[in-house]
Amino acid sequence: MHIENFKIFSDLVDSQSFSKAAKMNGITQSAVSQQLRAMERHFNTLILDRSQKQFRLTREGEKLHESAKEILHLYQKMQSELQELKKVISGTIHISTIYSIGLHELPPFVKRFLKEYPTVNVRVEYRRSNLVVEDVLHNAVDLGIVAYPTKTRQLEVIPFGEDQLVIIVSPRHPLATKSELETSDLFGHRFIAFDQDIPTRRATDQVFRDLKLDMEPAMEFDNVETVKRAVEVDAGFALVPEATVQQEIKLGSLIALRLKGRRISRPLAIVHRKGRVSTPAMKKFIQMLTDGAPGSGKAAQAVDSPEI
Repeated sequence: MHIENFKIFSDLVDSQSFSKAAKMNGITQSAVSQQLRAMERHFNTLILDRSQKQFRLTREGEKLHESAKEILHLYQKMQSELQELKKVISGTIHISTIYSIGLHELPPFVKRFLKEYPTVNVRVEYRRSNLVVEDVLHNAVDLGIVAYPTKTRQLEVIPFGEDQLVIIVSPRHPLATKSELETSDLFGHRFIAFDQDIPTRRATDQVFRDLKLDMEPAMEFDNVETVKRAVEVDAGFALVPEATVQQEIKLGSLIALRLKGRRISRPLAIVHRKGRVSTPAMKKFIQMLTDGAPGSGKAAQAVDSPEI
């Protein structure tokens, strides 16, 4: 048995999916099945209960999974410690994040990190918030970066800073001429929202409840880019992270407005599975993000640096 066998088997059990385990390890679904059968032959025991419609391990399979996780943890810990002793910063960091962060807030940090550590490969996937957490829990990625993080027993949450939500309108919108808005200014205008299961949407709904505004969305979308396009064609106003509209504001296709006397913050966080070994590269990347967290002076320095 090689360490790769245990890795594939552990990924299969965590994801309960042959296709997901195959994708995580860069092999075919058939190869995952072959690995499972090879392990059953090697240990002369049935690992997966094939009489069940749902994915289910036998008692022997459960014991093997527990032992495989321990072996993998020790192996990864050894690798990390050896790299630290040799002061080696290399390998791959696989990140899952939401569109607004991945497309607008993360790139300057990734560019800076790769310049400082050119032997590290950083892979970024853009996902809905719930799928980011799922990726982390299933060990499909090393780190997740989300807004409005929810703490769970299985996740470690590292604050990444905060950004600000602003109201955006088209230059042709009736509110575009105002320097700042009163709550009453929003009455009677069409509201473009994120889908209901997106954390920023839930936070937006709470903001309107606090303001005693009954806002029924005219449109709902699953990502910030589509929301912005709808606002640009003057379909209504939206509440979005300020960092996501800097380019449109500069070009004049969108106007950003603030509510008088109210600052609307959006907390951001790095999440990773508890117990997962962090490589030296992961530790350096987390340090760079937290040292330059949005909303702090360090963040502004990191983003505006001529090196980026």
